[in-house]
Parts: sequence; structure tokens; C-alpha cells
Amino acid sequence: DFSKAMSQAGTSQFQEVIRQELEYSMKVELDKILATAPSNELEHTKKDLEGFKKLFHRFLQEKGPSVDWGKIQRPPEDSIQPYEKIKARGLPDNIASVLNKLVVVKLNGGLGTSMGCKGPKSLIGVRNENTFLDLTVQQIEHLNKSYNTDVPLVLMNSFNTDDDTKKILQKYSHSRVKIYTFNQSRYPRINKETLLPIAKGVSCSGENTECWYPPGHGDIYASFYNSGLLDTLIGEGKEYIFVSNIDNLGATVDLYILNHLMNPPNGKRCEFVMEVTNKTRADVKGGTLTQYENKLRLVEIAQVPKAHVDEFKSVSKFKIFNTNNLWIALSAIKRLQEKNAIDMEIIVNPKTLDGGLNIIQLETAVGAAIKSFENSLGINVPRSRFLPVKTTSDLLLVMSNLYSLNAGSLTMSEKREFPTVPLVKLGSSFTKVQDYLRRFESIPDMLELDHLTVSGDVTFGKNVSLKGTVIIIANHGDRIDIPAGALLENKIVSGNLRILDH
Repeated sequence: DFSKAMSQAGTSQFQEVIRQELEYSMKVELDKILATAPSNELEHTKKDLEGFKKLFHRFLQEKGPSVDWGKIQRPPEDSIQPYEKIKARGLPDNIASVLNKLVVVKLNGGLGTSMGCKGPKSLIGVRNENTFLDLTVQQIEHLNKSYNTDVPLVLMNSFNTDDDTKKILQKYSHSRVKIYTFNQSRYPRINKETLLPIAKGVSCSGENTECWYPPGHGDIYASFYNSGLLDTLIGEGKEYIFVSNIDNLGATVDLYILNHLMNPPNGKRCEFVMEVTNKTRADVKGGTLTQYENKLRLVEIAQVPKAHVDEFKSVSKFKIFNTNNLWIALSAIKRLQEKNAIDMEIIVNPKTLDGGLNIIQLETAVGAAIKSFENSLGINVPRSRFLPVKTTSDLLLVMSNLYSLNAGSLTMSEKREFPTVPLVKLGSSFTKVQDYLRRFESIPDMLELDHLTVSGDVTFGKNVSLKGTVIIIANHGDRIDIPAGALLENKIVSGNLRILDH
């Protein structure tokens, strides 16, 4: 036992030496990068690289999955409140004064590359020529006009989306919404083998764009604080932010949740509220809220030890997942940021660049900070508040007659008999937005659709109706054109347009 202990001590000493060497080499490389920064970018670059250095230090310290599975418990009953209970409290007469304490923040750092688009994802047209950003501005303008309030919109851009977004913002100059932007940090990608940055200088244009990345939405706390905008908004009397992904069309301002935050029934305000919703089979990978060491904690699939992944995905044990709609107290962000006390697990994101080089990105997720805040709460909201558009399959749903559009908000059509949306799977011929749009002469009637699978070279004529389960598979080399006015109900269409009953 003694020799075993000695060898373990030797191993950990050896690991410590290697860690110190890696940190030193990283520092040398980051200093070289900083030396290439022009004077007007020096302060900003320094802050970014300092933040990255802290993250890298933690990355070297942590080993294995970041949660001890044995400590995970179901959250206590009262820590996740049903939305119905919060709604039942009604609204006070002075809802305008409550709204004036709110800021809407949209995470706008993502590009539309997964849908074959260049530029920011928020500028993709989703409904009647309106983009994600158009709909967001319309929603907030409608609030401000209806209640005579001044709810501002803040966009967290990344270096990938900032220029294009700022150009487009001019078109809203006459709308009744103040719009602010700040930028996420810009961190260097690391070579997977050497664990050193692949960037040789601070530039991120041309061939150097691949050297840098925005470090996930967990960066919101530091970059919001560093931008000075956090202090500005607190100075204007703002108290809460409502944060969500710009591509989640269900994430509109909810007055009942806001009232619950500002006028808590027990008198004690929550610093952090996470909207969760019930899992379906499609959501088994979403992060879930658990009780861990007497705190609410978000656990993501990447943190789960391999032996427990199936248990994590189980819909019966973990019934809810995080929608990434979050309500956070501004004063709490400021307090925790100044104490350097926001603790978020590191997500190691491996990627292969176009030239074949394997790199890793160190990222964090905004919801993971829930355990650092006081008196956190989960609210189990209706599924309609989670309507993300990640693929053209999602786009088909939101463009269809399943939804009606009113003042920038999408609501499920009253004509649909079930509250859930159909399951839609469009094949690779539909992945890019321009290909998808070319294949539909008009969006089919989907009010009575349960399930749609389309694979291969398929096009849809005008005024097609889809009902029940519809599966359309064009074999390689074949093409299927669904004729204008066709009604497909419980049909399998395969090969060269043979239509069979399902």
C-alpha cells in the first residue's frame, strides 16, 4: 500500500509539472498573439485572452465527467413550479411599471451555416419575409406600444455576426424599441495534440477566421459586464433580463413570469429562473435540472459518465429539459461577476477544420450558472415556449398554417386538434434553405399532419394537403413530384410516384 501511495503521489506530481509547463507555454503563445494587436484593440484583446487563460487553467485542472452521478437527486417539489400556478396569480394593475424594469436579451452569435446560409442566422427569413430579428423587434415594439413602456432589446453578437447585424439594425431606427449590442469574447482555438493556440496573431480575417471562436453563451456574464452595458442598464433602473436564443420563436416576454419575479408570493425574490418543459422522445439529449449538493444544477449530456447516459436520456426519471429561456437579476450578475464567483462547467467541443486539423474549443453554457445564484427556480412552461428553428424541418413547421402570426408572435392555430406539433424529417436534399424553398411551390396544409418523412429528390406543387402519417421516399436516380392540389393522407409514396395506403 505504501509503494502504491508513493507511485500515486509520483504520478500526481508528474501531472502537476506537465500542467504547469502547459500553462507556461500557453502564456508565452498568448503574449505573442497580444503583441500583434493594434493599439485600438489592445485593451479588448487583453480582456479576451485573460478570460481564455482562466478557462484554460480550469480545463487543465478538471478530470473526467464533471458530475458525481451518486450525488444527483431529483429536484425538490417546490423548486420547479408549474406555469399554471404562476399564471393563476393573475397580473397587477401596474404591469407597466414591472415591464419597465425588464431588458430582453437575445443570443445572436450564431451563423446560419447549418442551414446553408452565409451570415447571421437571425437574418434568415422565417415567416412572410420576416427574419428572426424582425419578429423579435415586432414583439417588443408591440409590448412597448400596448403598455406605453420602454423595454429595450440587447443583442449579444459574436465577431462572426456583429458587422452584418449592425448594418441591418438601421432599418429599425424608427421602431419603438431601443436596441443595444455587445460582443461575446473571442477565444483562440487550440490544437488538440499540442494544446496550444493555432492563431499566430490577433487578426481574424481571411484564412485566420478559423483560428478563433465565440466561447458559447455562458460567456454572456463576463462580456455583458465588460462591455459596460450591464452598469448602464442598472443605472437606468432595469432589474431583470430575459435571455433566450434568437432562433427560439416561442421565447416571448411572459408577463406572468415577470410578475412572479418582481412580486414573489413569499416576498423573497429569485435571482435566476430557468424555464423548463416536459421531455418528449425528441428531446432526450437536452440538459435537465437536478438537485446537487443542495443546489439546483443543470446537467448536460456531455457531463454524464458513459455508464449512466441511458438513464439520463430516460423520459421517466428526468422528465424535463432546459429551454434556455432564462430570467436573471442584473444586480446578481454584477455581484457575482465582481467576485469572480460564477461557476460553469467547461464544455470541450472537438472540431476538425477544413484542412483536417483537429482542434478543441473550450465553451460554457449560460444555464449552467444557475447554481451560483441565490434562490433559483425552475418553471415548467408549456411546450409552446420552446419553438427552436435549427433545421429546415423546423422551418417548414413555422412557415405552415399550423401557426398564425400576430405582432411578431407565433401561436398554434386553433384549428389544430392536438396541442403538439407533427414530427417532420426532411432529407439532405432539403438541408439548405435555398434548396428547401425551391422544392415547395407553396407550403402544404399541415393542420392534420402527425408525421412527415421526406427523402431524396422530391418536390411539392401548390396547395398540397398532408394528413396523418406521410412518408415520401424517392430512390436514388428517381424523382417524385407531388402534383398541385394533391391530398396525401396516411400514404407512403416511393420509387417513381407509386402512392400506397399507409
